[in-house]
Amino acid sequence: MAEHNDLGFKGEALAKQHLEAAGYEILDENWRFGKAEVDLIAYLDKTIIFVEVKTRSGNAFGDPEDFVDAAKQKLLFSAAEEFIELMGYNGEARFDIIAILFNKQGNHCLNHIQDAFWPDPE
Repeated sequence: MAEHNDLGFKGEALAKQHLEAAGYEILDENWRFGKAEVDLIAYLDKTIIFVEVKTRSGNAFGDPEDFVDAAKQKLLFSAAEEFIELMGYNGEARFDIIAILFNKQGNHCLNHIQDAFWPDPE
């Protein structure tokens, strides 16, 4: 498997651990709808949280969260709408980003950005 895939899986595992330690309930992982994939779907305080995890081994080209562009947000929004409809959910929802940056020594920094964006569905 490609090294960047391994890094991504490691980041998603760290993000899941972070959320669970903070009291979030994980509803689903790597949930797909069409071309969209939501890395983690969590629940806390009567809110469904759609989490995009971005993991990088350096920030020479920007911080991990910088790579959640408008196109990615639109895909996440469409997947979230489908999930909400399938679940018959009528409560609050939000989109978070968990950005994880590894250094050359293998240490990491995790930045949980709550309510990071609300995509324009158009």
